[in-house]
Amino acid sequence: MTHISELTHGLAGLGLDLSAAQVALLDGYLALLAKWNQTYNLTAVRDEERMVSYHLLDSLSLVPRLDGGERLLDVGSGGGMPGIPAAIARPDLQVAVLDSNHKKTTFLRQAVIELGLSNVEVVTSRVELYRPDFRFDRITSRAFSELSEFVKLTRHLLAEGGQFLAMKGVYPYEEIASLPADVRVAAVETLVVPGLEAERHLVRAVLQ
Repeated sequence: MTHISELTHGLAGLGLDLSAAQVALLDGYLALLAKWNQTYNLTAVRDEERMVSYHLLDSLSLVPRLDGGERLLDVGSGGGMPGIPAAIARPDLQVAVLDSNHKKTTFLRQAVIELGLSNVEVVTSRVELYRPDFRFDRITSRAFSELSEFVKLTRHLLAEGGQFLAMKGVYPYEEIASLPADVRVAAVETLVVPGLEAERHLVRAVLQ
């Protein structure tokens, strides 16, 4: 199965109807990630075939759940996940991908240029020091930190009525129990990622 066919099959499994141009952009992003990963160590997954499910489809499982809002912040984005795939799938969203690692944001800037992603801003900063002129409707992370730390470091960036969307592996019982009293978990959704034999969950949390 080629990358395109595996990706197309996976998109159908996620219920995402993307254009051929969007699928081509996702494939182009995957190729850039694999190329730069040889020297920049963007991900521990080296095999491009595994990257389709582990990175692209896993990131895209967030997209059907991005209901409401116009601005998305991806914290600790690393190689651009889930922010870049989400931006490709949702060109109507304004997406900021943030990482403190200069090598990783160098890659992200190059990817944004080569893929022509006008709805993506790359930010090199520690998240607690990031002070934009606006706030975000949705703040997500895929492998950034435990929930309590994630909320602590990003709460100044969340718009009124906004949500934290933390992508996790197994159900994070202990992390949820450690959240501060003014943070409420609105839902924990099970994510089924085509081709990925691992537990995945999405934690929706809000400030009370």
